[in-house]
Amino acid sequence: MVTVSTDTKFVHLAWQRDELLLKDAKFPMAADPTGDLSRLFGVYDFEQGIDLRGTFIINPKGVIMNSEVNFFNLGRNMEELLRKINANIYLAGSPAEACPAQWARKGDITLTPSEKLVGNVAEAMKKAKKGKKKGKGKR
Repeated sequence: MVTVSTDTKFVHLAWQRDELLLKDAKFPMAADPTGDLSRLFGVYDFEQGIDLRGTFIINPKGVIMNSEVNFFNLGRNMEELLRKINANIYLAGSPAEACPAQWARKGDITLTPSEKLVGNVAEAMKKAKKGKKKGKGKR
């Protein structure tokens, strides 16, 4: 995990030193004061001269698996980000499955995409939950 912003490395140091929410952060904070990387990812606001809050999950092959862009004043949910990372890791080993929005960890209900699933996700989730209670659910 790496964070990147148009702030300088000195601003990042101050944030990490003074912001209690970042005091235990173990990931690098990269500076993009020219906005080059922000422009590459399409999150640079030319009018403001800063970047929006973009979050990108990129797999080891360099493929963007998830992207989310928030406006400047909307924070991100780390639990949801970790859920998405874990889902992508799980799906890398189980590409025929799909992790629904309620999926949180390995062992939770997954679905198998098909034409029958379109428009029937809620019903499929009910059946999967019922099957899991009986010990038949997909894991």
